[in-house]
Amino acid sequence: MKNTIALLCLLLLASCYSTEHNCKDFKTGKFKFEHEINGVKKVTFFERNDSIEIETFEGKTDTATVRWISDCEYVIQKKHPKTNQEKSAISMKILTTSKNSYTFEFGMVGVDSKQRGTVTKIGEINTK
Repeated sequence: MKNTIALLCLLLLASCYSTEHNCKDFKTGKFKFEHEINGVKKVTFFERNDSIEIETFEGKTDTATVRWISDCEYVIQKKHPKTNQEKSAISMKILTTSKNSYTFEFGMVGVDSKQRGTVTKIGEINTK
């Protein structure tokens, strides 16, 4: 009997837990993405408004279009791709959010292989 009551309490507590999804807070702004490539820490900075993302990585700036599928999912496509790989669209899905960051899953559209990362919001875009 005690085990049944404990199990019911555990199930009740687990059902109350939900992952935070305030994706709208991250549709626009200035962001930083830290990641590792071949054991070396790299940082990408980007600004995103509703339909354009401007990314700076290792001193090079590039622009991509942003197409929102839902509040938590979007697709980016480079505006001026230089290689065939850059021509591929990238699917982005925000999995969880916190006050100033979000965890996301990304990969080329149509490919099952996905990676995960965390982005930190570092500011708002000046619209003046």
